[in-house]
Amino acid sequence: MKFTTKVVHSQLKGTEEIRSKTTPIYQTSAFSFTSLEELEGFYEGKSPYLYSRTGNPNTDELGKMVADLEGAPAGVATSSGLSAILVGILAVVQSGDHIIAAEDLYGGTFHMLKEELKSFGIATSFVDFTSEEEIEAALTPKTKLLYSETVTNPFMRVEDISRMVALAEKHNLKTMIDNTFATPFLRQPFLEGVDLVAHSATKYIGGHSDITAGVVVGKEELVNKARGKVVNIGSNLSPFEAWLTCRGAKTLALRVGTQAQNAGTLADELRTNDQVKRVYYPTDLSDKGNGAIVTIELDRSCDISTFFKSLGWIKIIPSLAGVETTVSYPLGTSHRALPKEAQEKLGINTHVVRISLGIEDGEDIVSQFNEAIAASAKK
Repeated sequence: MKFTTKVVHSQLKGTEEIRSKTTPIYQTSAFSFTSLEELEGFYEGKSPYLYSRTGNPNTDELGKMVADLEGAPAGVATSSGLSAILVGILAVVQSGDHIIAAEDLYGGTFHMLKEELKSFGIATSFVDFTSEEEIEAALTPKTKLLYSETVTNPFMRVEDISRMVALAEKHNLKTMIDNTFATPFLRQPFLEGVDLVAHSATKYIGGHSDITAGVVVGKEELVNKARGKVVNIGSNLSPFEAWLTCRGAKTLALRVGTQAQNAGTLADELRTNDQVKRVYYPTDLSDKGNGAIVTIELDRSCDISTFFKSLGWIKIIPSLAGVETTVSYPLGTSHRALPKEAQEKLGINTHVVRISLGIEDGEDIVSQFNEAIAASAKK
């Protein structure tokens, strides 16, 4: 099946007794058994469900759906994007191991790798992933994993996945990529050789800003280990949120296709605006589009506070995706916790704005940003 067909039909089928068109919500904390023999059958693999932390039809459907869309054999749903990243990493590394990660990651991931995993006895080196020499220079005998993002947050660098995979194979390492910004509609890193692919399904998979969820997909052996971490750490997703996420995912291709088109239009327009110092938007992500995020750096002559106050119907939020066009302020939200030297090295400053394009009319979006930029320009 083509992607647009697969995304609509990747769902559990109804039972012979109840033939529901859509998957019902299994809103239960536990499942019942008619005998001790039937209960024991769960542990023998004869019955799939015992307790919703260990598995639920709705969370299983979400994991399978995203795995199918990524071309991967297995997937598991989690309570958030960060929890998906965590269980994926813990499926590969343990105390005493070492990770090499791209230096230009989402701030929350950077913090987790740098600070939280340190308490697990796991060390991380952050390097420039555009430099093969820097990656190899960071290798140690304990290195187990290369970690990056398909499109980095917030400056929209497209990772060279083939080089990353080749380096990993050369040094017998595993690879993991956060594919949230690209979505499986635009890129499928697993099919390019990546071992594990994570998503903050809160963003484009769910697509409507009404859930918090994550998914990690990839090689079956690694996903099974990640699933064990979900169960034992308790980072499982609720059945209702899994159901909402699957419902939202059915329109993934329609939403992201429109959003990417709007993003390209806005990027082209803002490149001609004298008050915009720089536009960050890729041109080589995929033949279906280049993503729905545009990051800009306004000229220092613009008053950043006035810009945000002049956005009209465009909301200021600390996240992205959803069907509405929104803006965020990396210095004050997603990358706030980065050390100042890291912010400066990446170029995150007082005039950087990340724009998440929605599905509104493209001309309306361009007009609103032009108005806000004009209002912010100091006379």
